[in-house]
Amino acid sequence: MITPWRDRAGRLSALRILTLSIMILPALRLFQLWAMDQLGPEPLEAATHETGRWAIRLLIASLAVTPLGRIFNWPRLFQLRRMIGLGALAWVLLHFTLYVGDQNWRLLRVAIEITSRVYLIIGFTALLGLVVLGWTSTDGWMKRLGRGWKRLHRIVFPVALLGLLHAFIQSKADISQAVILAGLLVWLLAWRALPGRWQASIPALALLSIAALLGAVLIEFLWYALATNLPATRIAAANLDVSFGPRPAVLSGLIAAGFVVLAAIRRLAGRLAGKRATA
Repeated sequence: MITPWRDRAGRLSALRILTLSIMILPALRLFQLWAMDQLGPEPLEAATHETGRWAIRLLIASLAVTPLGRIFNWPRLFQLRRMIGLGALAWVLLHFTLYVGDQNWRLLRVAIEITSRVYLIIGFTALLGLVVLGWTSTDGWMKRLGRGWKRLHRIVFPVALLGLLHAFIQSKADISQAVILAGLLVWLLAWRALPGRWQASIPALALLSIAALLGAVLIEFLWYALATNLPATRIAAANLDVSFGPRPAVLSGLIAAGFVVLAAIRRLAGRLAGKRATA
């Protein structure tokens, strides 16, 4: 029987156990805060928002597995893509269940709300996309769909875009986390557009980290300019002020720069291993 803490050979995998723990622990923490009555005056609504945020984080993380595997030249890491993607699906289903519970389980009301609010239509579309991806993620479906499987699973990118748009609208004025994730998604999309020989190149990754930062700044500016009455230009310029710490757009660039550091460590480790082999 296949279990999430074992690899394909049926052996216990420390990497998979660690990944599974990272995906489960936030749920346990959320339940603890609920039990201790520390989720504020509207605990169900707060839990709904938090589960939605974790769903998007894990979806973005699933897309980051391929770049990490290529940079480290660690094919074993690719086995986590399905696991993290299914984790994102579990979180988004929990998110939707809590939303239905917040509506007192009145399904007709839920249906009316979804069809009458644009941000709910966007979020529900993303949910359906994740359900399709999760349902067809098995080896059986891969064999059944053949080459069409990869084409189908490319919808993960528009699903991620829809999820982020839903997060932006839901976040209203405080879009900090959405901006960080948007910058990282810019990086992930740009990385996939690179020729294969550049995908582990340190100069190319450095340029991509700058692109992630600038992309996040642009997205933040467009959001405030088009969706709010707040001064978008002043907010964008505030990214240069680090008096109170880096702003979300800068944070996305710093996280993306982590890939440059990882590539440099991988290259240095390879050179050291080569010197030891020839010594």
